[in-house]
Parts: sequence; structure tokens; C-alpha cells
Amino acid sequence: MFLHATWIMMLFGNISQTVASEDEYDDVTVNQMLAPKTHETDTTQILNNLLKEYDKKLRPDIGVKPTVIDVDIYINSIGPVSSINMEYQIDIIFAQTWTDSRLRYNSTKKILTLNSNMVGLIWLPDTIFRNSKSADSHWITTPNQLLRIWNDGKILYTLRLTINAECQLQLEGGAKGHWLMICVITDGYPRDEMIYKWRKNSVQAADQKSWRLYQFDFMGLRNTTDIIKTTAAFCDYVVMSVYFDLSRRMGYFTIQTYIPCILTVVLSWVSFWIKKDATPARTALGITTVLTMTTLSTVARTSLPRVSYVTAMDLFVTVCFLFVFAALMEYATLNYYSYSARRPTCNKTKRLTSFHMPSNNWHPESKPTQCPIMSPNYSVLDVGPPPTVITLNNSMYWQEFDDACVYECLDGKDCQSFFCCYEECKDGAWRKGRVHIDILELDAYSRVFFPTSFLLFNVVYWVGYLYL
Repeated sequence: MFLHATWIMMLFGNISQTVASEDEYDDVTVNQMLAPKTHETDTTQILNNLLKEYDKKLRPDIGVKPTVIDVDIYINSIGPVSSINMEYQIDIIFAQTWTDSRLRYNSTKKILTLNSNMVGLIWLPDTIFRNSKSADSHWITTPNQLLRIWNDGKILYTLRLTINAECQLQLEGGAKGHWLMICVITDGYPRDEMIYKWRKNSVQAADQKSWRLYQFDFMGLRNTTDIIKTTAAFCDYVVMSVYFDLSRRMGYFTIQTYIPCILTVVLSWVSFWIKKDATPARTALGITTVLTMTTLSTVARTSLPRVSYVTAMDLFVTVCFLFVFAALMEYATLNYYSYSARRPTCNKTKRLTSFHMPSNNWHPESKPTQCPIMSPNYSVLDVGPPPTVITLNNSMYWQEFDDACVYECLDGKDCQSFFCCYEECKDGAWRKGRVHIDILELDAYSRVFFPTSFLLFNVVYWVGYLYL
């Protein structure tokens, strides 16, 4: 019972506090609505006196000293960034502060906060964005403009803008080295009449969660001030720039380009494990991988601008294409030399040597006891294949092949080639001081050379373009 009563008292206490707070809110509102109109009358009189003889066509302190414009930029969001068109979109609140001595007034109100209706009645700097393609000011629900006038003549003018600006993305650096730029410059006044300056901590950015940098990471920003001189106007202008440093995210290009290229190169190595006699299979595999790399390179270029220099992706795709093309050429070389090994060439004609049969009972399958063309030191390596016997016009002839009819790279021959095509050529005096490569074992060499060299290239590529 006691707990129940306590709970009821607490409930009524909360209700009473809520009613009291609501009454306090209503009282405040009523007090504000019933406030005297002396402040409104004073503000109206101040503005009327300020604008009575004010000429908005003339800048402050004209003919006396330059007008100093302090610039602040608050970045709401950046993006999206188009790499193809080299442009990006940025949403900012642009603030300019200057002093106009003609707007000084004496009153207890130190600051006059005004809306956009007052903006068109005073002088404003003719500031432009040098690298903007298009810009829109926000008008919903009212023009997003703010004007503040201090009693000492200082003016703060802010407005919200959405700018489509051009940029120069440096694509040869791979994932690093990208930046966006926005330039602020005056259009009609040179430096001796108007000076732009950055205030301390004048460039600030909002939370990056709302930014649309899908392919980039925001690394930071920096602002600079430069002086440019035009030969046409014979005067100097102040140019203020803000640089946004970006780093490219590799996820999209890794999935769309890098991984398919790597898998295509690995697929071309399958031909090294297929028998060299399977010509249709190895030829079809080689041509297919080459055409696949051509398609991948074309697709990769569609997502990048048409720049004259070699980008990081161009280098990777080109090297992958060379690996695939080299795998196809490897089989062409192997097939050519394998065919040459099976068909040795003869540079000289055959010789027919006649001899007389020793008796009429001689049988063609029996060999003569002596042969005028054979010596006791006869060797196959000296004269080539064993001679055969043919019969022409009741006469017997030995059919002999010249030395050149046997393989070209025999021991003692002056072979000029660095490659060995035949089994008999593995040893010999011609190999002294030369590199011996067995063409018939080219597949075994390729199984080691291609993966090793491609792995080394990837290590150098990714370390160079991501960390150096």
C-alpha cells in the first residue's frame, strides 16, 4: 500500500513538472510575442539611414585602399567523382567577410542579422570559382543566404552552393596521388584594389559519412594563395585554392580487372602441361586467352579517361597480355622445332657406287666380302645410315647417303645454333662455351619461368604503386 501511494505521488510529481515546463515554454513564447516593437523600429531606422545615400555600385574605400576579403569554406559533402570526365561535385557553405565603412552605425545593437532581401541592396564582391563548370545556389525554402552587419561596418555574407568543378586526377600513380581542387578568384578587381585572404582554420569539413566518394578515400585538405598575372589586363589577381587529397580504393578495379587478368594469365599456363602433340587443344587455349585479355583491356579502358600517359592499370593489363601472348608463341616455337627434329634435311644428293658380283650364285641379301667404298674403320657416325643395295640393268649398286643427310648437329660439326633440336646433339665439341637449351624440353622450362617471372612482376608492381 505504501509503495502504491509512493508510485502515485511520483506520477503526479512528473505530471506537475511537465505542466510547469509547458507553462514556462508558453510564457516564454508569449513574452517574445508581446515584446515591445522598439527593437524593430530601431533596426528599421538604422537600415533606412544606412541605405539613404548608399551606392552599391562602388566598392568600399574606393580610391583609398584595397578591400580585404576574408574567405571561409565549410564543406558539406564531396562527390560523386567522375574519373572519365575529370570532374566532381561539391556542396559548400561559402562565407566572405569584409569591412564597409559606409555601413557603420551607432546603436546598442552590435549585430544586425538579415535575410536575403538585404543582399541585393549593398555592395558584394564579384567572386567566381575559376574551375567550376556549373554552380547552383540553393533556394529552398528560401534563398540560402545570410547577411550580418556589425556596428563597426564589418559584413559577413554566407551562401550555400553546389558546384560541378573540373579536376586533374593523376592516374599514373595507381592508388595514390589524386587530388581535387577548387579555385576562388575575383573577376573584376585586381590585387591593388581587392585582396583575398584565408582566415585561420578557414576550411572545415563536415562528417564524411554523408560524402559520396565511392571509389576514393579522403586523406586531408590544404589551402593555398597564389598570384597570377594576365598580359591582357596588365595586372595581378589573387587566386585562392583548396586541394582535397584522395586515395583510390582498389576494391572495384581489383574485382573487375585485376583478378580476371591474373586468372587469365594462369589459365594460359595450362597448355604447358598438355602434350605437344595435342595441337588443336593447345592452339585453342592460347587463342582463347589472348582474345580474353583483349576484351578485358578494352573494358578496363572504358572506366578511365583517355589520357596520353600510361596509367597503372594500363601497365598491368599490358604485361598480362604479353604473358598470355608469350605462352601462345611458346607452343608455336615448340611445334616448329619438334617437326624439324622428326625430318632431318639433306643438303647433298645420293651417290650410287657400282660393283661386280663375285659369282652368279650371289644372293642380294648377302653382303660382299669387300666393298670399294667401305674401309675397315667404317662407322655409322662417319658416313650416315647403312647403305642399301639396288639392282639396275643386271648390275648391283650400293645406295649411300652423304654426311649431311644425317642430323646437322653431330659431334665434330661446326654448329652455329645455341639451341639443340635432336637427341644426338646433346653432347659434342660444338657445345664448348655455348648455352645448351633443349627445345624439346621447352614446356618444362616454361612451367618454371612463367610463374616465377609473373610472381616477381606482381611483387614489384603492387609494392611500387601502393607504398612507394
